Amino acid sequence: MQWGGSHIVDSTMMCTMTSANHPADRLCESVDQVGAPLCVGLDPVLEKMPADLQRLPEVESFQVFCDGVIEAVAGIAACVKFQSACFERLGSNGIALLGKLRQNASSKGLQVILDAKRGDIGISAEHYAASATVEGPCDWITVNPYLGIDGIEPFLDAGLGVFCLARTSNPSGDAIQKQQLNDGRTVAESIADLLAVCGDAYTGSSGWSSLGAVVGATKPTEAIELRSRMPKQIFLMPGIGAQGASVEDVSACFSQGHGALVTASRSVIYPTPKTDWQSDVANAARTLSAALQVGAV
Repeated sequence: MQWGGSHIVDSTMMCTMTSANHPADRLCESVDQVGAPLCVGLDPVLEKMPADLQRLPEVESFQVFCDGVIEAVAGIAACVKFQSACFERLGSNGIALLGKLRQNASSKGLQVILDAKRGDIGISAEHYAASATVEGPCDWITVNPYLGIDGIEPFLDAGLGVFCLARTSNPSGDAIQKQQLNDGRTVAESIADLLAVCGDAYTGSSGWSSLGAVVGATKPTEAIELRSRMPKQIFLMPGIGAQGASVEDVSACFSQGHGALVTASRSVIYPTPKTDWQSDVANAARTLSAALQVGAV
């Protein structure tokens, strides 16, 4: 859906938007339905899959594994996040598969995040925005904001929810994101202020904007400061599980169970084998979901 032919959004149109067509409202509804702000990351790696799947042709193994994870976490997780790179490396067959998997996830009531970290401007950004929904459903997409608003608004204007990189969980991100500007803010804080201003026009009836931010759960002190700068931004928070962050590290970023999504990939989709692999995935998701129901208050 086009929210505006230019980068200026019609305020009357925004006021009449419903939960059915606003990404943040849909996401909040999905969180409420499952009872926890859990996002499961689908980052398929052949060598980490169950042994019987590793013997299949690669594209087939990806399909069986990802469909199995989707089936296992449906009704437990609010959404799934597809790492586009894992599928792009397989060429056109991988891209087609990614579309089918998104259709499957959406049909099971899961919100779909395409983790593609796009970063361009003008017509190129518009092409990337259009491409997000060509092969299959996409509710949210990740975007690199370092080209400014021109690289963000085309995705918003296409009706997508956008998670912009603000404070990432990887340690080497410190070299850029913690650098101090002349006005005393860090680079991450300047990005947060940019997102807060731009995102205000895209606020839904839930009170949350369709312009969100990626904020690593491994940076809990900074996350609290960034929350004060971005009161309407939903945080996509990687880092719990394999990267060492805990539910307690992210609890301050929530407001009445909303405002953040905890995303876990390896700790959920590659759990320690105990029974059959799908049951193990479901149990790992259920365990994290239960912890988040307590932490997201």
